[in-house]
Amino acid sequence: MDDVERLASEVIRRLRGNETNASGPGEGQTAAGGTREPASGGGVSSGQGQGQEKLGEAGALTGIPVTVSGRHMHISRGVLDRLFGEGFQLSRLRDLGQPGEFASEQTVTVVGRSMRTLEGLRVLGPVRPYAQIELSGTDAVRLGIDPPVRTSGDLVGSESVTVVGPCGSVHLKEGVIMATRHIHMTERDAREYGVADGARVRIRFSGDRALVLENVLVRVGRSSALELHLDTDDSNAAGVRLPMTVKILR
Repeated sequence: MDDVERLASEVIRRLRGNETNASGPGEGQTAAGGTREPASGGGVSSGQGQGQEKLGEAGALTGIPVTVSGRHMHISRGVLDRLFGEGFQLSRLRDLGQPGEFASEQTVTVVGRSMRTLEGLRVLGPVRPYAQIELSGTDAVRLGIDPPVRTSGDLVGSESVTVVGPCGSVHLKEGVIMATRHIHMTERDAREYGVADGARVRIRFSGDRALVLENVLVRVGRSSALELHLDTDDSNAAGVRLPMTVKILR
């Protein structure tokens, strides 16, 4: 851990020196690691509300808006205090598609076993009971780690990294995942599409890079906004251009 601690200290000094500058990569900028963040500049780029709903092959409504989730962090109170200072409050940058969630102005740096870093990792709010980092496979290769594909909150046995903020660093023994591709929907949406919470469905993308994604998890919630969430690797593979909508295959 000596090398990691030295690197973390160096990052902290740099962050403190840049406190008067922007908190992280802005819109259109490229974060460390070479993966371009979504156009929103936050953790999630949304195409919600675009396109018209049609009647699909199975009779269910189609036209599910696609959102692309860039690398981001959900943060706990204790980790937030360690990285940004006791009692620190996240400042809202923009609202996200799911009710109550937002991209904050705060970003952190992640250090992996390869001793490479990912800078400008967006912190999302509100504060959660646990700290969780969601990366793409490309991000994981850069960091020299092998996070499992998991649903949010399923962190037991997941990957570890060191997270660095302007006031300190935290070594997460677990908490790094690649998020399962999933669809958020309400109970009414689920009835219309003929699916249930926890179901796995297939999604078809048309266009020059047409493909079918399998094992797309359905997550049903009372106040959920209808959205398909993909990471940047899946999005690039499918040639996603927002705003766009997709269909559930039967």
